[in-house]
Amino acid sequence: MEDVYIARAGALSARRNTESKIQALCTAAGLETMVSEGDLTAVKVHFGERGNDAFVSALHVAAIVRQIKNAGAKPFLTDTNTLYLGGRRNAIDHIETALSHGFCYPVTECPVIIADGLRGTNAKEVEVYGKHFDSVKIAADIVAADSMVVVSHFKGHEVAGFGGALKNLGMGCASGEGKREQHTTRPFLKKDTCITCGACINACPEFCISLGGKEIVIDLEHCIGCLMCMNTCPKHAIDIDWKDDGCVFVERMIEYAAGAVANKTGKAFYINFLTNITPHCDCTPWNDIPIVPDIGILASRDPVALDKACYDLVNNAEGIFGSLLPDHHHEGEEKFTRVWPGTQPELQFTCAEEMGLGRAEYRLKEI
Repeated sequence: MEDVYIARAGALSARRNTESKIQALCTAAGLETMVSEGDLTAVKVHFGERGNDAFVSALHVAAIVRQIKNAGAKPFLTDTNTLYLGGRRNAIDHIETALSHGFCYPVTECPVIIADGLRGTNAKEVEVYGKHFDSVKIAADIVAADSMVVVSHFKGHEVAGFGGALKNLGMGCASGEGKREQHTTRPFLKKDTCITCGACINACPEFCISLGGKEIVIDLEHCIGCLMCMNTCPKHAIDIDWKDDGCVFVERMIEYAAGAVANKTGKAFYINFLTNITPHCDCTPWNDIPIVPDIGILASRDPVALDKACYDLVNNAEGIFGSLLPDHHHEGEEKFTRVWPGTQPELQFTCAEEMGLGRAEYRLKEI
């Protein structure tokens, strides 16, 4: 059973600002034992897609950077390029997006390095011996780093149910080819629901969707499974086979998560922000209102225990009326499957335990 530390949202009772909470969390959870003097430390973040503002603030990441520097390490902010269209598909656009969102040296006192290179091809093969992969393709600069601090915004995800530290490792540390290996899901069109608005056509990065006569046509042979079409459709007319494709996506993502930290035993530290708990991933060029109120910031040396604690805290919170929660906003009711029917969020914990990433059992400690 691993300890998970929480600094609750709000400042009135303890008169603490966010930086003081982050400092206390890093101290309590033992950051200084996970990074060593002289380490080149990857700070794995999500810089946010252009148009999205729910990602973890650069000011809060800067506070984490200061704690890493206090331990004598040399941090760099990092992420990997995306498959889909937007502001993070190559390193040039990605760094410009990061800078525009405040991840610049005057704010963070830390350089930005895109870990899989200019076009997402800078990768290393890492052995994992899982159900789907014997080896996975991890961004080379993440493999090369001496230690890693994984900073995650805990929120919903349309296929995984939620995204936290495990998804930040699995999808977030994969090279371009690695992301393709995980995205084996293939969408299908619900013709009775489709209004042929063309939103999916504009969203597809591989130009696999077209208007054939009066119907939308999806070219599955060239589809990369990024599911931006499903995420963009205003009428939910694009779907996947949740029983098979959804489970396989999670299994593959967790095997990649194991590869991301395969050479970081005792050298990885995790911080999750349970703030702006939006229904969508930060990869979308928008963000909806949160599904529950802000809860706080959590830290642990175990990504499985950390994500499980966050998952439980969200489910135990009262939902926000007017959010994408369709009904039943009461405390103690599962939130993510109500927003994303068909997803199996808890499969992440089962798979992660099987891959040796940690344990879902935890002790929650207030700081």
